[in-house]
Formats: sequence, structure tokens, C-alpha cells
Amino acid sequence: MAKVVNKRLNKKNNSDSRRWKSPLFYKIYLPIIIILTYLPLLMMIVFSFNSSNSLINFKGFSFRWFERLFRTTAIMDALWTTIEVALIATACSVVIGTLAAIGLGLLSKKSKWFRDSLMFLNNIPIVNPEIVTAISLLILFIGINMPLGTGTMILAHISFCTPYVVLSVYPKMLKVDKFLIEASMDLGCSRAKSIRKVMIPELLPSIVSGALMSFTMSFDDFVISYFVGGSNMNISNYLYSLKKTNPSVNALSTIIIVIIAFVLIVGQLLQNRRSKTNKLVRDVNGAHSFINSNSEKRLIPQGSKEAIEVSRSNDALIDFAAEISTSEPIEEENTEVVNEDEIQKDN
Repeated sequence: MAKVVNKRLNKKNNSDSRRWKSPLFYKIYLPIIIILTYLPLLMMIVFSFNSSNSLINFKGFSFRWFERLFRTTAIMDALWTTIEVALIATACSVVIGTLAAIGLGLLSKKSKWFRDSLMFLNNIPIVNPEIVTAISLLILFIGINMPLGTGTMILAHISFCTPYVVLSVYPKMLKVDKFLIEASMDLGCSRAKSIRKVMIPELLPSIVSGALMSFTMSFDDFVISYFVGGSNMNISNYLYSLKKTNPSVNALSTIIIVIIAFVLIVGQLLQNRRSKTNKLVRDVNGAHSFINSNSEKRLIPQGSKEAIEVSRSNDALIDFAAEISTSEPIEEENTEVVNEDEIQKDN
């Protein structure tokens, strides 16, 4: 019976793989998705270099709208307000969300219902419509007689960015060994120092992911900023207030796309380099262990050609590993060499 079930499952998996290998997906569906996603961006980038203010006819290549972008005070003020609010909100939400995720992850299994209840409350602002969140924050600020402006905008952005950080860090926290903090405290670290030195490095990739998500959500926000920002406008509110299309906005969007693409490319290159380095270190460690294990299986005469080759191989592998990675140093193991006189005496 089990063989029949496995045979049917394998047949189903093979049919699914053949379905995805169909030329219909690669020749029709995939190009349509790419065109719908990137064609509008490409058109916007092209017309940001247009010499005229037309969004249809390209009359010549020019940096005119880039120059006007930096001369327009209203756009630059809105842009700096957006960046300031996004950076402050991201920093605060990362600290609050990371500590909250660590606290939730360290709760005992007996408090699972309490942890699930807190995660349920954390997910409400994420799935809640922005208009509802904006009106509720507006009522709160008016109720406590807090003047609307940049300060209320920052507080509002912190409130809706923090749940994204918790949602990003919390799953990684569940996979971290809970005894790491206890082991570091047994070695003399305080709880705060053990969290800073042990837990934060383990959670760093998820923290960076949550920070990028928070910055993007804050930079792109319109509805909440429109209600709680008062007279201060971020870039989204400024674009909404325009009565007609301004080609300088195309130039600003092009700059943002170039910066994002640069950050993504650099991050991907660093990740590829790190994975390649880790693979090389594992290969070197494996080769080093293999050579030492083979040399310990039998006695090698001192000064022989084979002993010299083993010694050179060990030295070369140690130097190579030290060059490609400083994070995983490889300690040199002394190869045991036995003199021929001692072998004859034993015999």
C-alpha cells in the first residue's frame, strides 16, 4: 500500500514539475508579468530626461528637470521631512519591536496563550485599514490637545511600523536556542549584556529586514500622514496636493529607483561573497581534517618527501583559510612525525 501511495505522489510531483517547465509559462506568462511591472518604471525614467514637459512625446535628452528638482523648495522640504520622519520612526520601531519580539520569544511554554494573544493584538494594525488607523490616531492627538505636526507624524509612524518589526523578528526568535542567554549569564554577563552580545547578532538579519520594511512603509505613507501631519507635508502629501503633473517628480522618482537598485545590488553582492567565503572555509576545513586524519593513520618518516608534502599542504591550507575569512580562524594542528631510529628501536 505504501509503495502505491509513494508511486502516485511521485507521479503527481513529476506532472507538476512538467507543468512549470512548460514553454507557455516562460514565453507568455512570465514576459507579461515583467512588462506590466517594469514598463511603467522604464517610461518614467525615460521621460525624466525629456527636454519638454510632455509625458507622451520625447523631444530630446536633457537634465532640465533634475536641476529644477533641487531648485524647488517645496519638493525638497517635503522630501527632507519624509526622510527625517522615516529614519526616526524606523530607529524607534526597530528598538521597540526587537525588544518586544525577544520578550515574547523568551516566554515559557506555559504562557503560550498569552504570547498568542499578544501576537494577535500585534497583527491588528497590520491588517487594519489605514483610514481607520489614521482617524483613531487623529482623535487621540486631538483628545490630548497635542498640536498636529512633525511630532505627531513621527509618533503615528512609530505606532504602525513597530508591528512589522515584531512580525519580522519574532519567527527568528523562536528558532534561537533559549539557553544561550543562560549560558552567557553563567559566564558572567548581565541579562542586558547577554541580549546585546548574544541575541542581537543572532537576530541581525531579521532586524535588518524589519528595518527596511519599516522605512519603506513610513516613506511611502500617505493616509496617516495626511490626517495627523497638520500643515507639514511629506512627499506623498505634496504630490497629492499638485494640481497638475510636474516632470520634476519623475526626476525624483528616478533618483529613488537608482538608490534602491544600488542598495539591492550591493546587498546581493555582499551576500554572495559571504556565502562563497563560508563555502571555501568549509572546504578548507574538510581538506585540512582529511590530510591530518590520513597522516595519523600511519607513521611517516621524518624528512621524507611525503612528510614534507603533508607539512606544506597544512601550511598552505592554514594560510589560505586565514586570508579568506577572519571570522572562522583555523588553528594549526601539529602533525606527529616519528624518527626512523625510534621505529627501529621499537621493533
